[in-house]
Amino acid sequence: MARRTSPEEPAPGASVAGGAERRSAVSLLFHSLRPEQWTKNLIVFAGLIFGLELFNPHAVGRTVAAFVVFCALSGAVYVFNDIMDREADRRHPLKARRPIASGALSPALAGGVALVLAAGALSVSFWLGARFGAVALAYLLLQSFYSGPLKHIVILDVLTIAIGFVLRAAAGAVVIDAPISHWLLVVTILLALFLALSKRRHELVLLADGATGHRPSLGEYSPYLLDQMISVVTASTLVSYIFYCISPETVQKFGTDMLGLTIPFPLYGILRYLYLVHRREGGGSPSHMLLNDRPLLVCVALWVLAVVVIVYLKPFGV
Repeated sequence: MARRTSPEEPAPGASVAGGAERRSAVSLLFHSLRPEQWTKNLIVFAGLIFGLELFNPHAVGRTVAAFVVFCALSGAVYVFNDIMDREADRRHPLKARRPIASGALSPALAGGVALVLAAGALSVSFWLGARFGAVALAYLLLQSFYSGPLKHIVILDVLTIAIGFVLRAAAGAVVIDAPISHWLLVVTILLALFLALSKRRHELVLLADGATGHRPSLGEYSPYLLDQMISVVTASTLVSYIFYCISPETVQKFGTDMLGLTIPFPLYGILRYLYLVHRREGGGSPSHMLLNDRPLLVCVALWVLAVVVIVYLKPFGV
C-alpha cells in the first residue's frame, strides 16, 4: 500500500520554519529547485528510445546533456514561481513549508541563482544545436508565462503544463536529429493533461473552501467537472497509444507488430493512478506518486523494459 505523503513534507521531526532555519543556504536553494520533480524531464529520453538510438553512445551523451539542461531550466522556473507565489503559498497547508514561502530563503538570493542557472542552461542548449536551443527557449518562455498569467486562466493552465511535456519530448528528438511520431506527441500531451487535471482535482479537494484564496482559477473548477475532463482525457490517451502501437507507420519503423503487447502497462498505470487519486487522495505531485508507489513504479519500469526488448531485440519477429 502506498504511503500518503507530500513532496513538500519536511523531514521527519522538522517544523515548518524551525527545521528550515537550521539548513544552509545551499541546501535551501537545492530544495527550491525541486529535484524530486526532475523525473518529469525523463521524457526527453523518449526520442532516444523510439528514435532507435539507444545503443548509440554519441546520441546517449547528447540526450543526457539535454536532460541536465531541462532539469536546470525547470529548477529555475520552480524558483521563479515560488518567488512570485510566496504570499499565496503561505496560505497553503503544504506549500507554506517551501523555503521561500516560509521565509527561510531570501527571494533575492534565490532569484539571482535561478537567473544564472537559466542563462547557463540556455547557453548549453544552443551549444548543443540551434534547433534544440530554440525548443529549450520556447519551454522557458512558456513556463515563464505559466508562472505569470496563464496559470490563472481556466483550462489554459492545464494545457500549458501539457504543452511543456510535449516540448520536452520534442527536445529529446531534436537533440539527436531523430524523427518522432505525431502519435507519440499526441499521447504525450494527453497523458500530461491527465496528470495536470488530476493535480488540479487534488488541490481543489485539499484546499476545499480556501481554494480560491490560494488560486482564483480553482474556483472555476469543481471535482465533478474535473472528473468529467479526466474521463475524456483518460480514454483519449489509451486509444491514442493503442493506435500508435498498431499503426502501419509504427510497424514499418520498428520492424515488428508486437508493440501492442505493451498496452496492458499504460492501462494498468493509468487505472492505478486514478485509484490513488480517488481512494488515497493522491495526485498532488505525479513525481512523488511515481517514486513512492511501488506498483506504479514497477509498472513504468516494466513498460520501458518491454518497449526496449520488443523494439530493439524483436524476439517475436514481424
